[in-house]
Amino acid sequence: MSELLVESCGALTTVQDAGRFGLRRFGVSPAGAMDATALARANALVGNALDTAAIEFCLMGGRFCLEGGPALIAFSGTSANATAGGRALDADSSMLVHAGEHLVIGPVREGVYAYLAIAGGIRLAPDMGSRSVHRRSGIGGRPLQRGDRLPLADDAGEAQPRSLPPAEALGNAPIRLILGPQDDLFTERALKTLFREEFAISAQVDPMGCRLEGPKIEHSSGFNIISDGIVQGSVQVPGDGQPIVLLRDGQTTGGYPKIATVISADLDRFAQLPPGSAVRFHLVTREEALTLAKARAQKIASFHECAKPLAIESPADALFSSNLISGVTNAFAFDHM
Repeated sequence: MSELLVESCGALTTVQDAGRFGLRRFGVSPAGAMDATALARANALVGNALDTAAIEFCLMGGRFCLEGGPALIAFSGTSANATAGGRALDADSSMLVHAGEHLVIGPVREGVYAYLAIAGGIRLAPDMGSRSVHRRSGIGGRPLQRGDRLPLADDAGEAQPRSLPPAEALGNAPIRLILGPQDDLFTERALKTLFREEFAISAQVDPMGCRLEGPKIEHSSGFNIISDGIVQGSVQVPGDGQPIVLLRDGQTTGGYPKIATVISADLDRFAQLPPGSAVRFHLVTREEALTLAKARAQKIASFHECAKPLAIESPADALFSSNLISGVTNAFAFDHM
């Protein structure tokens, strides 16, 4: 069986799939990839189901060694210098890596999260139906450490390399929100502040949630409510008036009022905002949010269809296409010399 040996990695490097669902009523957060679109893209490039477990990098990269046999790999997410066996690993295509070769992922740039997918997936035992690591509870295991060995599929090197059109740039468009469910517990000024002023991603951010820094959001009558359900994207406002956006590892209930919710179509983009980034919000209706969610789902579902096999150049093709003698353009010219 092939394995991926972890030689070094950042402290928040984990195995993540699409998450565990149907357990929120029991207090179990879904966890899962912070950028689900990037995870699906990497899996499409290696021919996996789009929700297959992969390695998630948070800001820092890592170094790995492939042992036991070949594997088809793909890198997706925000930009980073990545190599496999000393060859540049393009974020828009997959590559066959051989046993003994090293994979080196540099620090993540222009965002926070990046993904390394392997054909056949990572064959760790599922925990509550998912291989995703929930960091605070330990469900699904722990972050990766030096010396860990990740089991791979026996046929991990049999899939054909693929390519996808370049991913869309993250951009700096406003993050879209729908109101509620407790927007009636805030002043009119609070709503105007939320949608007219600029906030910043604070240093207090992790997969559980992100605290924003900016103008105070005013409550109309206190900030404690009877604890009720929370979803990914909920915008809680505690007593200091500084909003907290709940993310993939967020708790399932809470006692702060929720002024709004980040729409599902923008959660990936929000998660990729590094600390210090400026963020603005834009109000949309529930109907608009549903339309955008459907469009996102269709886009992700199209990744397999859009992933085209790469033409593999034979050694002879590579030889004939090379300029072996610089400056010579017509060999027949030498017949008359």
